[in-house]
Amino acid sequence: MSENTSNTTTVKPHFKLWAKKVEANEVTPQHPHKPFPGWVYGVLFVIFDIIVVTALEVGVSSSSTRVQLSSPTVGFGFVSKMWTDGNFVFVLNVILVALLYLMLLMLFNRFWTASIVILAVGIIVAAIEHFKVEIRYEAILPADLGFLGSNTGNMLTFIPAGAHVTILVALGAFAVLLALILVLRHFDGRKGRMIRTDNLSLNLTSRLILLLLPILVFALYCIHVSTTDSLANKFSRALGDTPSMWDSVYDAQRNGPLVAFTRQLNPKIMDKPSNYSEETMKKVAARYQKEAETINASRTNNLTDSTVVYVLSESFSDPSRVPGLKTNKDSMPNIRKIKAGTTSGLMLSSGYGGGTANLEYMGLSGLSMANFESSLSSPYQQLVPSQHWTPTINQLWGAPVNSLGYHPYESSMYSRATNYKKFGFSHFYTLTGPDVIKYQDKIDESPYVSDKSSYDSALEGIKSGKTNKFIQIITMQNHMPYHEWYENNDYTAESTTGTPLGDDEQQSIETYQKGVEITDQATQEFLNELDALDKPVTVVFYGDHLPGIYSSASEDDNNSLALHLTDYFIWSNKASSSQGNKTSDAAYSSPNFFVAQAADHMNAKVSPYLAFLTEMHSKIAAMEPPVVNKIQGWDRIPEGQNIYLDQNGNPMSTDDFDKETKQLLADYKLIQYDITAGKNYLKDTDFMTLP
Repeated sequence: MSENTSNTTTVKPHFKLWAKKVEANEVTPQHPHKPFPGWVYGVLFVIFDIIVVTALEVGVSSSSTRVQLSSPTVGFGFVSKMWTDGNFVFVLNVILVALLYLMLLMLFNRFWTASIVILAVGIIVAAIEHFKVEIRYEAILPADLGFLGSNTGNMLTFIPAGAHVTILVALGAFAVLLALILVLRHFDGRKGRMIRTDNLSLNLTSRLILLLLPILVFALYCIHVSTTDSLANKFSRALGDTPSMWDSVYDAQRNGPLVAFTRQLNPKIMDKPSNYSEETMKKVAARYQKEAETINASRTNNLTDSTVVYVLSESFSDPSRVPGLKTNKDSMPNIRKIKAGTTSGLMLSSGYGGGTANLEYMGLSGLSMANFESSLSSPYQQLVPSQHWTPTINQLWGAPVNSLGYHPYESSMYSRATNYKKFGFSHFYTLTGPDVIKYQDKIDESPYVSDKSSYDSALEGIKSGKTNKFIQIITMQNHMPYHEWYENNDYTAESTTGTPLGDDEQQSIETYQKGVEITDQATQEFLNELDALDKPVTVVFYGDHLPGIYSSASEDDNNSLALHLTDYFIWSNKASSSQGNKTSDAAYSSPNFFVAQAADHMNAKVSPYLAFLTEMHSKIAAMEPPVVNKIQGWDRIPEGQNIYLDQNGNPMSTDDFDKETKQLLADYKLIQYDITAGKNYLKDTDFMTLP
């Protein structure tokens, strides 16, 4: 009896201890292993998070078969710049992936399941990034989400030849990680369960709250990160995000694929005008239909009876107009003479050292960046891919076969290959195809195709066929940087401010001057070739922005306007009745007005839309959003005013506008909103139709 009592007393405490452990879900007969402590989950969470970020970065940085013309592979520098440059954009990517990871943890309530899913998705997306960069030199964009619907089959276009190697590497990496997770799970007595209460209501409520919190933070970041001066934007910039939207691959390499992607998810296009409606837009269309009839009564030609050539000359401007700079000789005598004999002037540019595609977009659309919200910094990436209606001036020439584009560089830059197809161009000839530009000669040590080669390629398109065409040429010869490329360069530059130019600045300016001279000669030869044709051709030539090499001049804010004025002219060949025409109100302009000015120069009839632009230009010579002296600066100045210039190039205040000018500006915003963010009411009218 005493022996039995002694045994019972000995066993009972052990039984109670075991029972408590069972109740705490620490040890059970089925799960004999101890649960991992919380800090282990924390460490593994960070490790798996970093693995996903690394995989995504490798995806956009590991292309090997394509020659990357626009940017270097970032690689380890994405991480190392934390201690070399104080740039923590890597941490920003880790935070964003962590938010997605937390969502999965609360959704599944299992650490190991969520980890498998986040790693699988990360590796899959990284592989797709690699394939897309390999094939198109373009990172995954929000517009690609359309492939997840009815266009899923088009995802196959991202897969290059020899993709099996990448697929096997991705599968191998995932298999190793999966095996590691399964082993860890086996030894985890908790089996990765996050919320462990047996109270179902409390369990679900806790998980819901912890699920909604990261969803809310991630959603708010995506909604506001592209809005200048927002909290999300400031946070992103503080950690080192430097938007580089001219090149989606470089942007993803430099800032991380996830950051680059989220930046483009929700740009605010425009505020909806308070009176926007179908009825209002019909009134706008009718108003400028009447204006078009008035203009057309005195015009005798048709715009499409001529071939029109737009030449966006990369970084072309007059070095002698740079404040505080003295040059030893004129680098653009031919273009100066051309300007003196035809419609010409100075163009207000929103860029300095970059931003080419924004000027290009305004020239092709007739729309103004001044009307967009500051969060819309690059229409080619943030707007055009999702637009349902993209009316551009080339479409006035009818079928796509009559619209040709030439750009001796990467077709994916600014997503041009996709956008030009959407604009209605049948061919867009570039270095990388699918339509490869024919002539690709370079000058001396320059890494860029010469302007002469660009012109020669376009000449073949201009001469081909009997129909008139719209031709778009975007040159590359004078693109930055400038490093003593040219032989026998006798140009010199010096400062007149008393402070000598730095060695790098002087070298860049002198190399650039020689490039301007070469462009000057090639442009004159191009116009001579057009003069020899028996078909009417009109050329709209303009420099998109100044090169970002004038560091001395840009230090003075008083030089801001001068550093945003480039040269332009509108010229017609001998076969045109408009050769030698000089229109009024041409001294200053911006690219959104070029098509209306070309019609005026050609004495050509206009559509209601062109009639509106004609009237707008008569009141405001040039207009651009706030500009900054930063190379490839995609920030708008939140507190800045749009820049409006009068016919003498003087800034105008909106407070001083007369009633008619205010009405025109209000109509411009209505028109632009309807085309870009509204319901496209104008599409069903004759607003864009030539008589």
